[in-house]
Amino acid sequence: LVLVLGKDAFLVRGGSRVEFGSAVAQGAATVLRLVSGALLSVFESGQRREIRTTTATIGIRGTGIYVETEARRTYACTCYGEAVLTPIDDPGAAETVRTKRHDQPRYIYGKGMPNMMEAAPVVNHTDVELQMLEALVGRKLPFEIGTY
Repeated sequence: LVLVLGKDAFLVRGGSRVEFGSAVAQGAATVLRLVSGALLSVFESGQRREIRTTTATIGIRGTGIYVETEARRTYACTCYGEAVLTPIDDPGAAETVRTKRHDQPRYIYGKGMPNMMEAAPVVNHTDVELQMLEALVGRKLPFEIGTY
């Protein structure tokens, strides 16, 4: 499913469940809950957004981001831009991630793990998908495709 709300665009993977929270009636979603599955999103710069999963809260600051949720962990790739990654079970371990191009993907874990976050590989999303989402809202990627 591809969806545009205001100046934000989303690619929801098959079998996923996403709940859109406040302000949807005004053409924007300030809070999203990724209950299951995966979501690729591009957000308008300067607008505060939040993605919640079972193990993480991700504060968005004009970003392209890919998120997958599982029962015990969340995968988050801040494709470009800035996001604040906060483990629900240890908010003190929050990390601000600023990237130009898939520089710092993370796994964010739930209770019982010695480290609440760790580095992860880039998985299951492409620059072409990001380019398509940005084009739907009249923007371009902040990097050239083919130089990854």
